[in-house]
Amino acid sequence: MVELKERIDMERLPNHVAIIMDGNGRWAKSQNQPRVFGHRNGVKSVREVSEAAAELGIKFLTLYAFSTENWNRPRFEVNALMSLLVETIRKEVSTLMDNNIKLQAIGDLSKLPNQTLEALREGLEITAGNDRMTLTLALNYSARWEIMEAAKKIHWDATKGLDTEKLTEEIFQQYLTTAEIPDPELLIRTSGEQRISNFLLWQIAYTELYFTETFWPEFRKSHLYEAILDYQQRERRFGKISEQSA
Repeated sequence: MVELKERIDMERLPNHVAIIMDGNGRWAKSQNQPRVFGHRNGVKSVREVSEAAAELGIKFLTLYAFSTENWNRPRFEVNALMSLLVETIRKEVSTLMDNNIKLQAIGDLSKLPNQTLEALREGLEITAGNDRMTLTLALNYSARWEIMEAAKKIHWDATKGLDTEKLTEEIFQQYLTTAEIPDPELLIRTSGEQRISNFLLWQIAYTELYFTETFWPEFRKSHLYEAILDYQQRERRFGKISEQSA
């Protein structure tokens, strides 16, 4: 693992890494355990990856923790996930403080259970002054919901005088929940699935995608290093040709 880390070009790190944490349930099934067992073991991966990203100097890490579609899962699993969120946030606040990591959250947070929302607000408040890295949890998040909400806000502002003829991508972006966060340069999805699943659809227009067969509960620092090394081998042209991007 040390060798992998030493191969990373610290001058070409992605400023923002986003991760779709997938495969908790399937990993648990492979261990002959209930799905909740997978979610619990996934917490260790969150801790390891957050610490590794901060150590490297990555400034923003966004984790897809709970989508709006996840409410459709069995009630027992949803309740267990919400309880685990409360437990994890309160338990990991000290780790965030030790690593000078600021916690943020995006999504329709108003729909979260009161206990979960209370624990989240505590974590946000306690870590608000940290500035080494921003860890954003996408909770009850949907990219389509986010874009629709932005459109509604723009419509409302238009009734108060906003000139929509002068609307630009930069202005539109300020209406998104990620207004204060730069777009991710690298998006990682674990467990072998190769789809975006309604995550940061606006923000990943030019993001490099990295898919790994590794289930999230098995994802460790070395896997993050491998993803970053793969990212650093790519040429980011943004619609230009190679000679223009050089």
